[in-house]
Amino acid sequence: MTIRLFNTMTRRIEEFKPLVPGKMGFYSCGPTVYWDQHIGNMRSFVNSDILKRMFIENGYDVRHVMNITDVGHLTSDEDTGEDKMEKGAAREKMSVWDIAQKYIDSFLRDIDSLNIIRPTVMPRATDNIPEQIAQVKQLEELGFTYEIPGDGIYYDTSKFPDYGALGGQNLSELRGGARIDDSGKKNPTDFALWKFSPTDKKRAMEWDSPWGVGFPGWHIECSAMSMKYLGKHFDIHVGGQEHIKVHHTDEIAQSEPIVGKPWVNYWVHYEWLLSKDGKMSKSSGDFLTVQDLIERGYDPMAYRYMLLMGHYRQPLDFSFEALDAAANGYKSMVRKVAEFAKDKDGTPIDKNMFNAWHDKMLSTISDNMKTAETLVVVHELIKDANVNASTKFALFEFIDRLLGLQFIDRAKKLTDAESETAPAEIVALADARTAAKAARDWARADELRAQIDAAGWTVVDTRDGAKLVKKI
Repeated sequence: MTIRLFNTMTRRIEEFKPLVPGKMGFYSCGPTVYWDQHIGNMRSFVNSDILKRMFIENGYDVRHVMNITDVGHLTSDEDTGEDKMEKGAAREKMSVWDIAQKYIDSFLRDIDSLNIIRPTVMPRATDNIPEQIAQVKQLEELGFTYEIPGDGIYYDTSKFPDYGALGGQNLSELRGGARIDDSGKKNPTDFALWKFSPTDKKRAMEWDSPWGVGFPGWHIECSAMSMKYLGKHFDIHVGGQEHIKVHHTDEIAQSEPIVGKPWVNYWVHYEWLLSKDGKMSKSSGDFLTVQDLIERGYDPMAYRYMLLMGHYRQPLDFSFEALDAAANGYKSMVRKVAEFAKDKDGTPIDKNMFNAWHDKMLSTISDNMKTAETLVVVHELIKDANVNASTKFALFEFIDRLLGLQFIDRAKKLTDAESETAPAEIVALADARTAAKAARDWARADELRAQIDAAGWTVVDTRDGAKLVKKI
């Protein structure tokens, strides 16, 4: 299929043309591992997973690199504030190295829960300090840097005429960065490449460099590691839309003087997940994680399904009401897939039907990752009486590869759960609920349902009476 993506740099949807036929290399900005990732962060990682799956199903050999930021960059884009890793270590009374490993493990658990294919390479910033120093040295030799005594080595944005192009701005329009009058910067948009350690104390993370003991600026790690693992030019760079005007703009500025233009052919950015208070963030310490959803009884696939009902370039509002609706819709589809599994009974797959529906779904998602429209096609497939159960089930094997929603896995678990016999005490609760409903004691019936749910069972009302099903 022809793949089309919205390119932030050109601000239009473009046909994808790989640097190497049949191959696609992309870089995604990964987690800063000083705290858990919230469900808003996970929206970006799910979107990157959809991008990857779309290319794989189109026959591409995909190489995906995602950094792990385990080095302590500062809490603001302007190179000021607290060190994030040291802040996390102080919060939990652990070393920065232990904090990093704790939250790397947490992140991997979350992406596995959401059925996100792990990146080909996940380099840690602390394992690639020499590469970052080497890149700063190259920029210094090219005349793009200057030193602020006692502070660090900075990039001079006035030397890069295209600075700000990614965000649709020119240098004179930008107002990012600290005030020039007391920072020592030549331009407000200049940014740190290497920060000096304070002279009055030893930092938890610091390294020797040609300029003195210190640590890398935030932006340099992505340039250094993407080049190391993808080459000097690669196909796609992705990330949240908050990265456009600072982080990704600075990556371009520090990379293209070294490798030439364009460094990256396509820039793909994802919109935010919004809570009732706006963009979800860690700054307040009040956020939801994937594990929070699991503890509340939600299947992570229901959350993934909710995300795919939106488009990656549009903000998505989160509420538990929306998640409940998505969970119900997802469960309904799982039940349909379970029915297809039971009904196929060796019936031959209709190859013409299979190919037609396969291509319809693949072409829809290949057009700028239209996940919601792809799910509409999936619903149409379910309802089409002209497609036999074997063909539908085979198509859901493809759908699971494409969308990562694990319909077949959940359908098998549902079938196994429905065949399991409830213990006597749960049957007694269900019988008592039936009696309460007959007596129109709705409050008692709801109380008994809650007890059944808490015990790990679901009571389903059917025309033949209440049915107990083990939760999956």
